[in-house]
Amino acid sequence: MIGLLPAGAAMSAGYSAAAVLGEELTGSEWLGGLAAAAMTVGGAISALPLARLMARKGRRPGLTYGYMVACVGAGCGASAALFHFYPLLVLGLLGIGCGNATNLAARFAAADLAEDDSRAKAIGGLVWASTFGTVLGPSIGLGPAQAIAGKIGADPLLGPYLLCGVFFGLAATIIWRRLIPDPLLLSGITLEPTLDSNLRSAGAALYKSPATAIAIAAMMVAHAVMVGLMTMTPLHLRDGNHELQVVGLVISFHVIGMYALSPVIGWAADRLGTLKVLLLGGLLLFGGAEIASHTNPEDSLGLFVGLFLIGLGWSCCLISGSAIIVSDSPSPLRVQIQGLADLLMTSSGAIAGLSSGLIVSFTNFHTLSHWGGLLSLLPAGVIVLRITLKRSGQPSRR
Repeated sequence: MIGLLPAGAAMSAGYSAAAVLGEELTGSEWLGGLAAAAMTVGGAISALPLARLMARKGRRPGLTYGYMVACVGAGCGASAALFHFYPLLVLGLLGIGCGNATNLAARFAAADLAEDDSRAKAIGGLVWASTFGTVLGPSIGLGPAQAIAGKIGADPLLGPYLLCGVFFGLAATIIWRRLIPDPLLLSGITLEPTLDSNLRSAGAALYKSPATAIAIAAMMVAHAVMVGLMTMTPLHLRDGNHELQVVGLVISFHVIGMYALSPVIGWAADRLGTLKVLLLGGLLLFGGAEIASHTNPEDSLGLFVGLFLIGLGWSCCLISGSAIIVSDSPSPLRVQIQGLADLLMTSSGAIAGLSSGLIVSFTNFHTLSHWGGLLSLLPAGVIVLRITLKRSGQPSRR
């Protein structure tokens, strides 16, 4: 939990500056969005290697390695701002994406030792731990950090990436020195030195449980909607001539929705049922996206509210979906299934991030938000059908 404080701040600081710096370096709104989307792509391509490493050696080496890669990525981002070289920014955001994948993988470490009826609460507690750092990251990165960089004669957007590198390095140090003993080892999971056959088995196991399939679909949709809209929100605000501080505050408010209420969401998932919380998440995503779609660039209130609701819906889907995956995963394949689930989720976000810039370029931000909201209703409809069918048969907590 302590390690996630600087890691969350590092990730959000680097991400909040990505689209703005990318547009500044290239003069292209699409390339600005592409740079921001590179972080999600980095998270997607890192999910399986991190799962492989953790399945072989445990949580501690896997989390430490992920944060070290992200630290190198932050250095590349800082170099891009210093030398005004766009490809370095894309490379840096790919590395920072590995840090984001590591933050996501850490939630499963919380579930390693949790009881069956408190897994969602344990996951929610760890997600909540990153609230403070993740909320402060954009405000510090686009506030004091960029002001300090400007005062020394550098590009102001150098500041967020210097901050990002320091915080990821701190997170790696905390995990390596203090995550002892390893929770995965204590849980009794047998570490597997050869993973290829097990990964194939894990892929097949994903579809054996209807609840797991629904959980993964909801997580994929939630991540796609969240990433797609958050990627383009800074540029939408800049079109309305808002200051960088306003951009940072909107992103911070969005992150509050993502993390601050996660213990309550975890408690609700354990008590009321994970599928019901997944349904709530889809409805919140729809409402937030629709509010954002009706907000003009000159206004910011609608984006504050809309992005907050989108973050809250994402949190509902992530926590309840993760709890279902842990509960339904066979013990020998648990880590591999978790890695595959994160790969699918982050890949959907990467696709959304890469395509969001194109959608806005050919249409506008309002269209992107509206169709994102409609997409949120697809898994919600499936969940309603499943809950209805369950009521006609044996009651289920999921």
